[in-house]
Order: sequence, then structure tokens, then C-alpha cells
Amino acid sequence: MKSSSILKPYFKDTWRIYLSSISLHALASIIFACFPKVLGDFTDRLQSGGLISHDVVRYSLLLLLIGGGHVLIGGYGQYLIMYVGRLFEYMTRRKLFSHFSALSEQYYSNNGTGKMLSYFMNDVTGVRESISMGVNQLATGTMLSISCIGAMLLSDIPIYLIAATVGPLFLIPWIVTRLGPAIRKRSLKVQQSLATMTESAEEQFGGIRVTKKFAVEPLMIERFESTVDRIRDNQLALVRMSSLFQAIIPFLGSLSLIVALMLGGYLTITGKITLGNFVALTLYVRMLMTPLQQIGNVINTVQRSRASLQRLNELVAVQPDIVEAADAVNVELDRFPIHIQDLTFSYPKATQPALREIDLIIQPGMTLGIVGRTGSGKTTLVKLLLRTYEAPEGSIQIGRTDISEVKLNSLRSQIAYVPQDGFLFSTTIGENIAFAKQQAEQVEIEIAAQQARMYNNIMEFPDRFETKLGERGVTLSGGQRQRTSLARGFIKQAPFMILDDSVSAVDSVTETEILQTIQEERLGKTTIIIANRISALKHADLIIVMDEGRIIQRGKHEELLAEPGQYATVHAIQEEGSQYATFK
Repeated sequence: MKSSSILKPYFKDTWRIYLSSISLHALASIIFACFPKVLGDFTDRLQSGGLISHDVVRYSLLLLLIGGGHVLIGGYGQYLIMYVGRLFEYMTRRKLFSHFSALSEQYYSNNGTGKMLSYFMNDVTGVRESISMGVNQLATGTMLSISCIGAMLLSDIPIYLIAATVGPLFLIPWIVTRLGPAIRKRSLKVQQSLATMTESAEEQFGGIRVTKKFAVEPLMIERFESTVDRIRDNQLALVRMSSLFQAIIPFLGSLSLIVALMLGGYLTITGKITLGNFVALTLYVRMLMTPLQQIGNVINTVQRSRASLQRLNELVAVQPDIVEAADAVNVELDRFPIHIQDLTFSYPKATQPALREIDLIIQPGMTLGIVGRTGSGKTTLVKLLLRTYEAPEGSIQIGRTDISEVKLNSLRSQIAYVPQDGFLFSTTIGENIAFAKQQAEQVEIEIAAQQARMYNNIMEFPDRFETKLGERGVTLSGGQRQRTSLARGFIKQAPFMILDDSVSAVDSVTETEILQTIQEERLGKTTIIIANRISALKHADLIIVMDEGRIIQRGKHEELLAEPGQYATVHAIQEEGSQYATFK
């Protein structure tokens, strides 16, 4: 296996352990290779009639020392290899997670969670088996083979007999070059189908409630079974090739043993070699069969793991779309206005721009309201402010600094973003609120919960702030999830806050209370409120109405009501109490 970007730093840290392990395997193999020689000498002494009881004890102890030395030394060498194999898993999974954390939102839009989990589970494990168990078997097999052949050459066994015996083994390299690439290609297909199956399973589990509500379990089962069928077909194709490969290697070893029995037996009968040499020869060949089979397994494993290694290297080669400039600077969002000038932005592979010719100034301390139809570009605009997507150069400036020249941590640490979906982690509700401020005191958590009007609900739970939430907060209602996410934004006390339709799932009374809190607590701080309900925006210093990526209206609440347009129309419908009065 080639040393690639994943393996280079690993081998740089562990090569000394590998060298120690291989050295121990070499020593253990040399010791074990003495076994046939000792047994051959014992046979010759027995045949000549010169064997006495003292010799039996001496040969028995010698064979015991050989076996014990081989087990102890070889066993410790094996432990070292297995240890660094687990170390590879530890190092690589940490590296992969760090790499995933650096990738932009665009990557996650194009790749499912199941696919990413497949990298962590299947591919890392596949490579680990190759560089731990594979290296262990390769070291054992290679060293034992060399030791056996070396011991044969140093014995009284004729060279031509040794050559005839080990001759079939020289076919192994040719077989490897013929079957190895085919095994690797089929292994890659297996890994890809496993990733697809993992992605499908993750999606099915996440949507199981929708599946049950619509009573479409058979359809979902059929979809999942199609991915399992693909895995089965690819694995069977791999098994057929691997089985052929693993069967040929032992066959060559058996062929060597047949040559040893036939030719060696004939030479023994004719007196060309002693009975002890014949016994030693057959034992050497028998000993060679095990390492040859191990080497065959290793080659098979390496070919499969090369497919996993290729996938991992392709993953770490993916460059983040959002890269911090080498000379990036810190900014203070509470001191400088944000200038958006002639901003036009398109998502990758999109046929139309998501934003068109946006001009806007966000002054420090102002409250900006944004309304518009679904797909009008509201969320896209704030994503560019957060730099989860990269805006065109010069289109967004903080003071006189282009947003691309600002340090990412400096920018995002000053912004509290509260999305509509209110994602929660599978931990306590208190820890979810304190997510952006890990060292927050309990009193701060409680104040944030009160500001988000979630405190009373939490106090009704048996464990209160220590209540464990299910995956993604499924134990809470939609409104409770939103308010918990809102409390997470409040506790950050950031100079810049973005509420992306963050109170859409709460009732009108609670919404009014939350908005009143925002007005009081966010006084003098910059706040952007995206909403469909006009009532959430009445107090804003500036309201913009967006449609098809453009700003079609702007002004204060009273000013927009005074002019004909979408804002006044929707406000009139909502004031009449229509439940359908949104920009959708």
C-alpha cells in the first residue's frame, strides 16, 4: 500500500514501533526455523541407535524453548502492531472530523450524513486492518519464509532439492499482478455501495415518523432493500475473486509439499539424503505453507483496503470553499456598518441568481426586518453575512474591510444566529442553551430561558434543566425547540443577532412577549429579523421586502403601509386574520 496523505503523518509518528515489531517477528521466526533442524537431528540420532534417555530430555527442552521463545517474542511483536493499528483509527477519525468541520455548507448540501459516516466506520476500519493485522501477518509470513529457506540452505539438504521444492512458490508474484487490480476495483464498488446503504439508512431512520404517518412502510423497505441488494451483488463479485486468489496460494504450497514428498522420499530411499534431512525438509515445507497463506490473505486485504484508502485520500484532498485569508484581520461589528453593494450571488450549479443587485447598509445598533416570499433570498443574504457561502469580492464590506479579509472566528463569534429549524443536540436542555457559552453559570442559562419564554416549560420537566433531549430534540414540540434555540442565541449576548424566522412555531401571545424582550435586551445592538408575520417586524428601524432575489420595497413599517405593494397587501390580509397570509 502506497504511503499517501492519510498514511504519511501516521507512519512518521509510528515507524519506530513498526521497526521494533518487525525486528521481533524476525527474531521469533529465526528461533522457530530451528524447530525442523532439531527434530531432524533427533531423527538421525534415533535411526543410528545412539539416542539415550538424557538426549530425549535435552531435545524436548530445546524444542520447548524454541516454541516458548517464538510465542513470547512473536506475541509481543503482534501486540505492538495491533496497538498502532488502533492508534491509526484514533488519529484518522480525529483528522477526518477536523477536516469535516472546515468544509463549507456547500459540501454538506451535496453529500449526505450516511456517506460521511461510512468514511468514519467502513473506510477507516478497512485501512486499519491492512496496516495492523495485514502488516502483522506479512511480517510473520515473510520473516518465517526467509528463515525457513535460509535454514534449508544452511542444512545438508541438496540445493537442487530445495529449488525444486520452493519452485512453485515463485508463481505467487505473477498471480498477484493478475488478480490484485481486479480485487481492488471490486472492493471500491463494495465501499461505495456501503456508503450508499448507510446514507439511505440514516435518511430512513430520520424520516421514520413521516413514513408511519403516510403508511408507506412497504415503499421505504423496498427502497432500502435495493441498496442492500447492490451491496450483496458487489460483495459476491468480490468474494468470487478473493476466494480464487486465496485458494491458489495454498495450492502452490501443497504442490511444494508434494514435490518434497516425492523427490525427497526417493532421495531418502536411495541414500542420497538422511532420514533426518527428509523429515526436516517436509517440516520446512509444511511451515512454509502457513506464511504463504498469510501472505495471500495480506495481499487480498491490502487490495481491498487500497479502495478505502483511495476514498479517504480523495476526501482529505477536498478543499474548503471558505478559506481564511493569510492576512485576515479582526473586526468589531458593534463599531462599523456593513455595506452591501451591488450584490449578485448564485449557488453552485444553479441556473438563476439567488440574489440580484442588492444594495443595503446595516448600521451598528439598528434592527433590520426582512420579509418576502419563500425562495426570495432572505436566508441566502444572512448566509453570506455569516460566510457559510462566499460573497463576490467587494460586495460586502464591514467598515472598509471586505468580508473575505475578516477572520472567520472574529466574524462568527460576534454573531448569534437562530435558524428556523432550531437544531438541538442529544444532551441536556441546559447544555443546549449554553452551547455557545460553555462556561455559562446556571443563572445565565435560566435568564436566557426566561427571555425566550421557555423557563416555565423547563420547570415542568421532571429533571428541569438536566432533562435529556432525544436525538435532534425530538422530545420537545416545534415551538419548544424554537424557543430553546432562541435562548441559545440570547445567552451569547452577541453584538449582532440574526433571527431567521425563529418564532414561526410559537403562538401570537408568546411571540409578542419574545419580541418585546428583543426590543429591550437588544437595545443598541444590531439585530436582523427574518419573518413572514408582519407583527414581528413593526418595531424595526428598517424593513426590506424581497422578491426573486431583489429588494422591491424598503422603509419603516408606517412608510411601507402608506405605499401600495406586497407589504401593505399582506399586512391587510393578516390584520383580517387569514391563516394563509404569508409570503409563501
